[in-house]
Amino acid sequence: MKKLQLYSLLFFIGLLVSGIYPKEYFTWFLEVLPAVIGFAILAFTFKRFQFTNFTYFFILIHCYILFLGGHYTYAEVPPFEWIKETFNQTRNNYDKVGHFEQGFVPAMIVRELFIRKNVVSNKSFFNFIIVAVCLAISAAYEWLEWAVSLCTGEGGDAFLGTQGYVWDTQSDMLYATIGAICMLIFFSKKHDKAIQEQFQTQ
Repeated sequence: MKKLQLYSLLFFIGLLVSGIYPKEYFTWFLEVLPAVIGFAILAFTFKRFQFTNFTYFFILIHCYILFLGGHYTYAEVPPFEWIKETFNQTRNNYDKVGHFEQGFVPAMIVRELFIRKNVVSNKSFFNFIIVAVCLAISAAYEWLEWAVSLCTGEGGDAFLGTQGYVWDTQSDMLYATIGAICMLIFFSKKHDKAIQEQFQTQ
């Protein structure tokens, strides 16, 4: 429980700091809103379903990625400006980090739900369904970005973050898919261990 209290404190610290003189307040609001909604959902459902500290840690990392992108806008995050200039890239690619996490973290969340609620009985389709769900989430987020852009016009351009890249939407979904697959390949065993250690002792 102490870890969760620390994670909650770090969440609010990150949120508040990101909101101090951001590049654009409207863009900041749009970028951090998913983190705030996610926190509210996790808090509301906490008594009915508690994730592992392992999963909460990666959720917090994802939130900080959103906070950083919201503060600077995804097109102007300083370290990736340096990468852009050093490697002669045509755009700031920080948004790809965000979309990678948009697949990685949901894969961990969905995987834990599937395991502990025994949602998928046929293990042959287990990983495929997780990746498919993550891709669906990514596609839905692209629809949201599209809707915001249509409703707000130029005000939503920074939120959309295409930076003139015609294949931005498709590459965003690709990075989310890669993120989900990487989670399943490299972190499944550690995730299983975290689930066993935390909930077998309760």
